[in-house]
Amino acid sequence: MITINIRKQGGAAVMTIPSNILKILGIGIGSTLELDITKDGFTVHPVTHKRYTLSELLDGTTPENIRSLNEATKWSREGEATGRELT
Repeated sequence: MITINIRKQGGAAVMTIPSNILKILGIGIGSTLELDITKDGFTVHPVTHKRYTLSELLDGTTPENIRSLNEATKWSREGEATGRELT
């Protein structure tokens, strides 16, 4: 078990996470953590962002979905470029 202290920094209460714990968890400065609160205390977990494959992103897509999307967004492809748009 690791013991840490809570200190005041400005208007916030701050806990310092030792660098060896950051390494074990694979996180660092700027990482996002999830805090689960219970009546007995709290647990902190790193938030992992799932990277989706193209197959996962397109799962459930049908030709009908694509036609419908193209029809709904047709207005955005009409007219001439007015600035530095890619054509």
